[in-house]
This record gives sequence, structure tokens and C-alpha cells, in this order.
Amino acid sequence: MRRLGFALLLLFTFACARANAQAPANPAASQTPSQASPAGTPLTLAQAEAIALKNNPQITIGKLRALVAQQYVRESRSALMPNANLSLTGVDSNPGSRLTAGFLNNPILFPRAAGGASVNQLVTDFGRSTNLLSSSEFAAKAEDQNAAATRADILLAVDQAFYNSLDTQALVRVAEETVQARQTLVDKVQALAQAKLKSDLDLSFANVELARAKLLLLESRNNFQASLATLSAILGYPSDQNFQLVEETTPVTPPAPDLQPLIQQALKQRPEIQALQFEVESAQKFGNAEHDLWHPTVNALGVVGNTPVRDDHITPNWYGAVGVNINIPIFNGFFYNARAKAADLQTEMNRQKLIDLQNSISRDVRISWQDTNRAYERLSVTQQLRQQASLALDLAQARYNLGLGSIVEFTQAELQKTEADIADTDATYQYRMSQMVLAFATAAPK
Repeated sequence: MRRLGFALLLLFTFACARANAQAPANPAASQTPSQASPAGTPLTLAQAEAIALKNNPQITIGKLRALVAQQYVRESRSALMPNANLSLTGVDSNPGSRLTAGFLNNPILFPRAAGGASVNQLVTDFGRSTNLLSSSEFAAKAEDQNAAATRADILLAVDQAFYNSLDTQALVRVAEETVQARQTLVDKVQALAQAKLKSDLDLSFANVELARAKLLLLESRNNFQASLATLSAILGYPSDQNFQLVEETTPVTPPAPDLQPLIQQALKQRPEIQALQFEVESAQKFGNAEHDLWHPTVNALGVVGNTPVRDDHITPNWYGAVGVNINIPIFNGFFYNARAKAADLQTEMNRQKLIDLQNSISRDVRISWQDTNRAYERLSVTQQLRQQASLALDLAQARYNLGLGSIVEFTQAELQKTEADIADTDATYQYRMSQMVLAFATAAPK
């Protein structure tokens, strides 16, 4: 009779546990983020990247800087084009008077009203203007590469924020399942304690683990909301958006087996390196232009005009002239020397920056490749850990149900199972994020 009663009690307890598993006692704790709030807008990774490229202010800033640099190119090119001016002059003076102070010349002043045009064309400055134009063109190309680098930075930030949101969302589901499982255990132990088959100490241990699971759920939900806020900000939204993230089901691929091709690809394709290379070229051309300041400057000038209202001493009524002006610098207090030296030093500084950037990018590729390999190896380890933790939990539960194990052993197995679930869930997303970082470091096309 005693065995029969014990069997009936176990059957009753199992029925209660099954009912609790189907209808959790704490509905608020078991709600998923999509159930706790209205369904959000579906968002894939490709859609997130497109929105960021359209809305993020940093993308617009990079494009505007590139457009500004193009205007500097036009400004430099204007020195090679003719300058034309229209002039209108009206003078009322004491007829025949002269300027007698402040000038070496002594022109005569006549009342007149006249109009005319003048043209000034640079014939040659022995390469200075063309070097300045080349310098501005290289600077514009550098800004184009800087805009490309900004685009790559934003895309990486979007990818990381997107997968971090997926990671935290998956951890929320793990926490919810943990709460449900431990709530079931609490209900079961409570029923056994009421039947005097388990002690109140067992019930206390079960309630402690349930409280820990609820704390884990609260923290997971908070992390998920924080990751969504970060994603919304990167996408260019001023407020948090309620997105329903759509996870891509692409297969997990192993990392590249060889490191050196990745480094060579990065050194060749990274926009930051290309931008700094253009900056070096720009500095070199500017330095050449500064050295060309010592060369003569040859300009052709031409004027033509008419004087319909004039003093009788001004004849005829029209004028015209052409000429050539040659300016040869002799001495200016070593001003040109200082400018040329400063330009040479700036060029050398840019070269050293380029070398330092190349070393830094090589280091980043090595670290990213090592992180990717470690994350890939971690996938199989965490999967094995999860399987072993599940097996250990099943054995601990069986021992506890048979009265061969303590509640401490059982709750410890539950804790290990939860940690294994979290590690396995996190490992998948961490590997995908490490792949994205490696693709960014090697400037892989998207």
C-alpha cells in the first residue's frame, strides 16, 4: 500500500508538472519580446545596411567632404584659365591736375567716363599651377577613399549591432526556457513537500534557482532592448525602433586556411591605405609647387575700351593694348624656402603615417583571423558542452526523483545546463561577428 501510494503521488506530481509546463504559472516571465510588445517591422541584415547607408549622418558627411574636395580641384584649375573683367570708370577732376604725393609716377587726371575689358592669361609658371592642380586632384581622391572607409565602418557597425541584437534575443529565449523549467521544478518540489516526501530545504533551493533564472531573464531582456537601441541609432533613427529581426540561414563556413593572402588583400584594398597613399601623392605635388615658387611667372595681358565722355586732351576715344609681364623672384626673406621645407616635411610625415597604418592593418588582420579561428573551434566545443550538460541534467534529475541525489546536485546540474546553453547560443553569433570583422579588416567586397 505504501508503494502504491508513493506511485500515485509521483503520478500526480508528474501530471502537475506537465500542466505547469504547458501553462506556466508566471505568464509575464514567459513572454517573448514579440509577445510583450506589438509585433515590430521585419528587418533583414541587407535592409538594415541599406537604411544605414541612406540615413546615417556620417555617410552624408563623407559624401559632402568628397564634394568639397572636388570644388578645390576646380579652384586650382582656374589658375590655368584666362581671367576676363569688364570695367566702368567715371572721373570728375580738376582738368590737367596731377597726383603729386604717394607715388613715383605722376599721372595727369582728366574728367572722363569710359568702359572697357581686360584679359589676363597665365602663360607659364614653370609647373607650379599644374602641381597645385595635381595636388588637389590627389586630395579629392583621398576624400573619396575616406568616404568609402566611412561607409565600410558604418556597415561593420550595422552588422555587429544586428547580430548582437540577434544574440541577445536568443539569450532571452534561453532565459525564458530556464524560467519555465525551474518554475516546473518549484511546483513539483512544492507538491512533494506538501506530501511530506521532500523537505522545505529542497523547496528553498528550488525557489533560489527560480529567482536566479528570473534575474537572468530580466538582464537578458534589458540587454536585448539596449542592443535594439544601438541598432536604431546606427540606422539613423532619433528614437528606438521596434524591429522584428529576420535571421539569415546561411551555413557556417570555416575560415580561410592561409593568413598571408588576407594581409596582401587588405594592404591592397583597404580604403584607409588608399586614402593615405593619395595624401602622400598630394603632399609631394604640393611640395613641388612650393619649390616652383622660385621660378619666373609669365602672364599675357590685353585691354580694350572706349571713352565716350572725355576731356579734349584724351584722343582718340578708344584704347587697346597687349603685353607680357614676367615676374622673377629674387629675395623675400627666405619665405619661399620655409614654405618648401615645410611641404617636404609634411610629405615625409605622411609617408611615415602610411607605414604605420600598413603595420596596424597587418596586425588587425592577424588578430581578426586568429579570433575567427578560435570562434570556429569554439562552436564544436560549446556544442559538446551543451550535450554533456543536458545528459548530466537528465541523470541528476533521475537521481533526484529516485531519492538518490540531493537538490543541490540537481540545481547545480541545472545551472551548468543554463551556462552551456548560453555559451552555445553565444558562440554561433560570435563566430559570425568575427567573420564580419575579418571581412572588414581585409576590405572584402559586400
